[in-house]
Amino acid sequence: MKKVILAAALFCFTFIFSQKNQNYLEISYGSVCCGPLSEKPVISFLKEFKKKNQIRSLEILMQKGMGREGEFNLYVGTDFLTTNQRSRLVRGITAAVSNQNNNRKSENNGNVNFDPTTIVHQQDLIKGKNLTIYKK
Repeated sequence: MKKVILAAALFCFTFIFSQKNQNYLEISYGSVCCGPLSEKPVISFLKEFKKKNQIRSLEILMQKGMGREGEFNLYVGTDFLTTNQRSRLVRGITAAVSNQNNNRKSENNGNVNFDPTTIVHQQDLIKGKNLTIYKK
């Protein structure tokens, strides 16, 4: 009986504390008239960053349905990054976002917003709707 209780307690403990990140960086994709820009430049940077820094998993969440034209947000988990990795991640995302905004074809396209000082907490994300794990 003790072994069953111990196994159940161990299972519950690992299940409760297996939650990934508590803090996230937010990247917002807005629209002016014709839909938001693609997330591919930022995602390709994140994949490259993950590979270059040998990070096992980089949690990326996507929140769709933010507006009528397909606006959405991406959230990148930062809890398992060192301070140096986090600063390089912020610099890289900032560069990818500014390149994407500067290279858009017309003023009618949407824009990408990223504020590195804004930290979104897990409690805020739990309240949000249409939140999924980004898998592409």
